[in-house]
Amino acid sequence: MKQRIVTGVIAGVIFITLLVLGGYWYAGLIVLLSIIGYREYVQMNSFTAYKYSSLIGLVTLLLLVIPWEMMGISLPISSTAVIWLAMFSMLFVTVASKNKITIDQVSILLLGAIYIGLGFYYMISTRLPDHGLFWTILVFVCIWATDSGAYFVGSKIGKHPLWPQISPKKSIEGAVGGIVISMIVALAFTWYAPDLLSIGKALFLGFVIAIVGQIGDLIQSAYKRVKGIKDTGTLLPGHGGVLDRMDSWLIVFPFIHWLGIIPH
Repeated sequence: MKQRIVTGVIAGVIFITLLVLGGYWYAGLIVLLSIIGYREYVQMNSFTAYKYSSLIGLVTLLLLVIPWEMMGISLPISSTAVIWLAMFSMLFVTVASKNKITIDQVSILLLGAIYIGLGFYYMISTRLPDHGLFWTILVFVCIWATDSGAYFVGSKIGKHPLWPQISPKKSIEGAVGGIVISMIVALAFTWYAPDLLSIGKALFLGFVIAIVGQIGDLIQSAYKRVKGIKDTGTLLPGHGGVLDRMDSWLIVFPFIHWLGIIPH
């Protein structure tokens, strides 16, 4: 427990400092985390990181996650084209390797590159505009409030399993508690900046973040259960890997952007 607390405090201070600094500091951290996350994903699936298909996935990830516009670079192709070209290249690898690398393998790698790449990209994208720090902190705090609320409420009064086949310790009571806490936390942000966030929008945002965040957590739990592993990596002693700690982030940030809940 002591190691977990120490690791959490150090990692938290570093992350929040770079988040506040923004710009290349925060973007560089997020890109680095995406690379580590992709490496964990490759290892989870027992793929050698040096296979051509894994490298294609890494290039795809970088093309998706790096904020090219922040560096004044305009890519000649869209994200959709990047994904299509990655798909084509990986399918060609199956032909060139004479099915030594199978379509099932490249499909998993392509899914990972998109899942991780777009998830981390929207973490950067949220921070870039005016008031980006406000919105980014709001989302992160609601995610953390959901996790904490679900844990404490579930440990105190949780009696009905939420999804025992996937995550036996999670309860319906805990899930509801996480949603309520997230909505309360979101409301607190309206007192700080009522011109940016109305009460109705805060309640809706807190609700959506809590729901989608818990789904993101369950997605990673389900995948780890299939693979028979406890953690995706060992980057953070006592906490696991990047994908363990950021499973909710990868789902929440793209989702709220696509709903148009926050400006970008």
